[in-house]
Amino acid sequence: MAMQFSDTTFLACLVTSILPILSFGLIMIFTRENPKLSLAISLTASTIPLILAWGLLYKYWGIQEPLVYNLRWLYSDIVKIPFGFLLDPTSLLMLTIVATVSWLVQVYSIGYMGGDPGFGRFYAFLSLFAFSMLTLSISSGLLQLYICWELVGLASYLLIGFWYEKFSASEAGKKAFVVTRFGDVGFFMGLAFLTIYYGNLEIQQVNSAAVAQAMPAWLITTAALLIFCGVMGKSAQFPIHVWLPDAMEGPTPVSALLHSATMVAAGVYLIARIYPFFSASPEAMTVALAIGTITLLLSSTIGMVASDIKQVWAYSTVSQLGFMIMGLAAGSFFAGYYHLTTHAAFKALLFLCSGVFIHHFGTNDFFIMAANGARKLKIPMVTITIAALALAGIFPLAGFFSKEGILGALAHLDNKIWLFAGLFGAFLTAYYSFRVIFVMLFPREPIFQIAAAHSHAEEAHGSHGHGHGHEHEEEHGVPWVMNLPLLILAFFTLTLGFLQGALEQFLTGHAGHHEISIPLLVSAVGAALAGIGLAWLDWGAKNAKCVGFLSRVPALENFFIQKWYMDHFWRWFLNTFIYGLFSKWFTYNDRRVVDGGVDAVAFSTVGSGRYLSRYQTALLQVNLLFMVLVMAGVGLYLVMGR
Repeated sequence: MAMQFSDTTFLACLVTSILPILSFGLIMIFTRENPKLSLAISLTASTIPLILAWGLLYKYWGIQEPLVYNLRWLYSDIVKIPFGFLLDPTSLLMLTIVATVSWLVQVYSIGYMGGDPGFGRFYAFLSLFAFSMLTLSISSGLLQLYICWELVGLASYLLIGFWYEKFSASEAGKKAFVVTRFGDVGFFMGLAFLTIYYGNLEIQQVNSAAVAQAMPAWLITTAALLIFCGVMGKSAQFPIHVWLPDAMEGPTPVSALLHSATMVAAGVYLIARIYPFFSASPEAMTVALAIGTITLLLSSTIGMVASDIKQVWAYSTVSQLGFMIMGLAAGSFFAGYYHLTTHAAFKALLFLCSGVFIHHFGTNDFFIMAANGARKLKIPMVTITIAALALAGIFPLAGFFSKEGILGALAHLDNKIWLFAGLFGAFLTAYYSFRVIFVMLFPREPIFQIAAAHSHAEEAHGSHGHGHGHEHEEEHGVPWVMNLPLLILAFFTLTLGFLQGALEQFLTGHAGHHEISIPLLVSAVGAALAGIGLAWLDWGAKNAKCVGFLSRVPALENFFIQKWYMDHFWRWFLNTFIYGLFSKWFTYNDRRVVDGGVDAVAFSTVGSGRYLSRYQTALLQVNLLFMVLVMAGVGLYLVMGR
């Protein structure tokens, strides 16, 4: 369908996409120093897309055929690259998720970022991020999606390093930007392969060609694996996951925005967006399944030993993204995408609740929060517990239903090692989630001792978290603009599980009649309850020693504390290969070959000029002599030539 400006659906897509980028421009150019006006502009540019997104979801609930609005962007006889909007169940749901989370984060940030000298700049960056993700969600072509993908990376860099005065925040922003580029290079190469060997980057056409086997198998596999490199970078999959935990240096609302259903979920969404194409390659599916499994287990083990509350939820995000990819790679489009949807609610809730505690106590350490009375903050404490129950997969919360769907998909695979890995991941998830909850709900004497030690360590390092220093301000309570998003997200966390059938009907066109496997259900629930039970024995019970069970194996505990030495590996890799090999030789080439060649031309010009200047004496007799000699030489040449 061509773009028609009289079409209300097209106009809704256009307004949804354009308003946030206009907000970014207006704030950065005109209103950055005016916090109230910047807030009004950004919130308006976030509220209207929210209303339009929900309106489009309602209008096209049950849509049978996708709506495509395409502009011929780069077209020739052999290449077709469109620019436009694609509306189908997959994009409509993602559009709604992104618009909702972005709006809630903007409302929450009114309280969290109040008084910050960069308030206007912060809202400008939020608008840029919203533009990138909203447009990415409804892009009709892969190149357009890739451009938005890179803009998401830019906005994330700006938000993670927002407090650029802090060296650690600046470094974290650069690390996120650089590390994700490793994956994005592969993504771009995959698009190049599709352009050269297929000639069409329309998402619908690419999916249809793969299903109809109109592409050679090698092209599907090669392009799918290269595109998956981008997924690994953006969704922080092993081994290029190391940037995401450091991204916690940004303000906590940014963490909620990145970790819930926006930036890091963009990789999972990309697989879902081109799922018919991706699933046409068994090799690509197997690689994705293996990478997702490793990421799930690796991140879960690190989350068990972290004391920074945002770090725990960060590694939780990495592990859950791996879990989503496992579901998709196991052959269940709905299970993977449904977990993305439920995860958006409870992970945003976890981070925003954590932000309340950080804002209130001026620290990221949940042991210090517990010692200072975190459980007295009723709404954040109740809602973070609801979110943790959902993350652990406890009935009847949303996480239970989506987790069971993925485990069910894994159970249908011939090799049961994937199922066992998923169950073990569920156990670890429940343990590290309730390690945080029990410490904050039931502070014991050992926890007070740990908190005191951590407080001294923070003072020694001059670190007091990422809040605004509102420590011990119980009399002021929590601003309503921070509590309201918590209650809305808690509502979604409580209800999304009961919409499983409706969402499956919407996304796949049919409501699955799933046979309940009692052994699988018992195993899944048992794994979650075992994790919670072990966390209770270690951290919650009256006689708990408040020491993790891993302390019995110090070498293993230290291995997890050191994050599997992945940061060490990447530092060695950069120093040895990037800096020690490529940078060294590129620098040598630049200085000796490029600069040397230019300098040689310059020096030879200067030298020859100086040499020839000796023969310019300004004496007429000498000039006439040279002229006669030259003419004689020319005459001699002509005579000899005959």
